[in-house]
Amino acid sequence: MRAAHLGLVAISACLSASCGEESGAPDDGYILEGSPLSEATTAGEGAQGASEQLIDAVTAEAVGTPMVERVGTLGLLNKRNNSSQDIQLAPGETLTFGDIRISLRACERTAPWEMQRETGAFVQVDVQPRGSNEFERIFSGWLFKESPSLNVVEHPIYDVWVKDCAMSFPGEE
Repeated sequence: MRAAHLGLVAISACLSASCGEESGAPDDGYILEGSPLSEATTAGEGAQGASEQLIDAVTAEAVGTPMVERVGTLGLLNKRNNSSQDIQLAPGETLTFGDIRISLRACERTAPWEMQRETGAFVQVDVQPRGSNEFERIFSGWLFKESPSLNVVEHPIYDVWVKDCAMSFPGEE
């Protein structure tokens, strides 16, 4: 949603620059000071230069870390023997621990300059019932670190939750 809004901001900036309006960037209150967008809009190179920088900043911000370079950290609790462990997976990876199989399909987090921090991961959890050779899917969906009760892995033995999604953003060091 945020990326779509930023795309609209970039398009409106280009249109206003090409129509001869004086402002090279919209003043809608969504551009935060210190973000790549604020640097692009205050560059002072005229309307055309500012709009080109704004498009570059939006493109760079939308890219972030490619999905294959991200690392998600999940917590796994076995309620039967009261053991918990941290699991680090890259999107597309699957790990099997005994009779549970966990797959991470995607992980995301908001940029550091965003006001509301959110970390989420799209996770699939399969469990192998006793006496069966096949795994059954018990969960497939988004899990959120800041709202663990929003979407829950419901299983009598296992609990899975998101701890982190390691990724970087342009301008972040």
